[in-house]
Amino acid sequence: MSWKDIGQGTLLGDLTLSKMFVESAKLHKDLPAQMYKGGIYNRSLSKIAFPPAKTNEFATLSYSTLNSTVQYIATGLRDLGLRKGSKVAIFSNTRMEWAQSDLSILSAGGVPVTIYPNSSPSMIDYLLTDSKSIGIIAENEDLVKKVLKTKSAKSLKFIISIDALSSKHPKKVLTLGDVYSLGKKSFKDSKYKSWIDAQSPSDLATLVYTSGTTGDPKGVMLTHSNIKSNVDYSQLRFGPRSSNPGAPTLDSSTRILSFLPLSHILERMAGHFLMLQSGATIAYAESPDTLKEDFLQVRPTAGSSVPRVYEKMYVAMRDQASASSVKLRIFNWAVKIAKQKAHSTNLNPALSVKHAIANRLVYSKVKSALGGNIQFLISGGGKLSKDLCALYHGAGILVLEGYGLSETSPVITVNHPDAPRIGSVGPPLSNLEIKIDPTSGKDSEFSTLGEVGELLVRGPSVFSGYWNKPKETKESFDGDWFKTGDMVLLEPDGYVTFLERIKEILVLSTGKNIAPTPLEDALIQNELVEQSIVIGDEKKFISALLVPNAAVLESWADEPSLNINDLCTHQKTIDHFSKIIDELNLNFEPHEQIKQFRIIPEEFTEENDLLTPSLKKKRRNILDKYTKEIKSMYS
Repeated sequence: MSWKDIGQGTLLGDLTLSKMFVESAKLHKDLPAQMYKGGIYNRSLSKIAFPPAKTNEFATLSYSTLNSTVQYIATGLRDLGLRKGSKVAIFSNTRMEWAQSDLSILSAGGVPVTIYPNSSPSMIDYLLTDSKSIGIIAENEDLVKKVLKTKSAKSLKFIISIDALSSKHPKKVLTLGDVYSLGKKSFKDSKYKSWIDAQSPSDLATLVYTSGTTGDPKGVMLTHSNIKSNVDYSQLRFGPRSSNPGAPTLDSSTRILSFLPLSHILERMAGHFLMLQSGATIAYAESPDTLKEDFLQVRPTAGSSVPRVYEKMYVAMRDQASASSVKLRIFNWAVKIAKQKAHSTNLNPALSVKHAIANRLVYSKVKSALGGNIQFLISGGGKLSKDLCALYHGAGILVLEGYGLSETSPVITVNHPDAPRIGSVGPPLSNLEIKIDPTSGKDSEFSTLGEVGELLVRGPSVFSGYWNKPKETKESFDGDWFKTGDMVLLEPDGYVTFLERIKEILVLSTGKNIAPTPLEDALIQNELVEQSIVIGDEKKFISALLVPNAAVLESWADEPSLNINDLCTHQKTIDHFSKIIDELNLNFEPHEQIKQFRIIPEEFTEENDLLTPSLKKKRRNILDKYTKEIKSMYS
């Protein structure tokens, strides 16, 4: 174990996830495990497993009550036909019962299969068929109806709704409350223990399907040991440290607000298993749209999210400041001071005074909006803008960037809270080995700073392969080294900087290689630009599609008679965006500069299938949707 992982942790070792939970529930039995909001769902478990929460208020569930809930649901699932190794899908938004269902399937000896709630009937059918699932737990009646429309529905032993049902359905359709009541009647402690004891750390724990943007989704096979080792060494990185007792830590006093999809392995490991092992409290947001009020109620101490959320937080702050020209000037000045503070090794008296003023006027309000208790936040699932990371650090909000993949359970690297490095995704967890394949990075401008190329990794959290896809499994490994497909900079001291997905590097017709992310990050720093995508593969030059911040654009244009569609094609808007592009280009080499652009009114979202559930851009889908606009830039 290196200096990077000197934290203390509980329940470390090669346990199954179900055994880990049993032991954690014993250790932390009287502590709060989950917080749930009232008035949102018609929960079928309300009144029979736990009391309903008051409308718009959070109630608390102890580890002891969570444990008994899991025991009874697991027993009910066994009564319905689940056996060791059986696949059961979870088809729901992130909420308390998602986590309870996951733990129950695992405890019964089953294998949870994740399905995103916005999946189409054809995708649901594919995932159920491919995984050979015997049943599914869906969020509500609407999603149950979606399942019933699939061909796979006939072969399922059971279809379970988390919420109560209002209409008649086939006999195999039950509520989670029904399963709980069934299991409570037949529960025997000895049988339950036998199911737990029959599991091995090497057993398959879950199938996590990739997004499938370039073909059918692949089922990533993760064992109990894969995920548990990632939990252990993540806990060591963030656990209490006697050498630095005042440092941000992860322990039983930690409280988080969970809102990312639990179907994604990042939230499931970091916001679920890691928290449960640590004895932390997990609160579940009403929805991503209610985060503002949920943060204020929960007052979390830590959390994890994706770059897009941190970008939207910044945009929301900027939009609020835009209410007046004076507020906007103060905000922009505070942003400048935060970045100076983040990059300063020595805080001189003048900067110290300015920072104190900026903290009183701006930073303190931001921290209060996050509940006022945040010790640290994790950013994963994509690259966070270096400028944005510096802004948060300088404002006193510790955002620690990390990196990983579904295939690695997921964390490979993450910044240490005692030694964060802005712009880096940190050093690897100390039970993982990494190395660089330099083939793809031989001409990189970063080569003087360290090794550049594709990142390869091996260790206990690396997956065992893709479900029923031996060819794809073989192609993803070089011997026992997993090929991430990502180009990185590995510095001599072990810190890693993510550069680009190798598949997303643009190769101009001139042969020049362009990483799109730095350009896209630079574009969204402007208050008028909400989102961007840079284009140029096999073209002579770089171009861009720009999504404006509608509210800021409408305020700036001051043209009440024009809607957002008209504003995007208005000459005044085009001229101003041309100036933005010209200023940005000054910071890039001639072959990297944007020569053409188009302004598009529609935001990239999950709903229009232009973002993944983890809020990454679906580049192929965006390019297909805007073929006409792209063609016009190169005609």
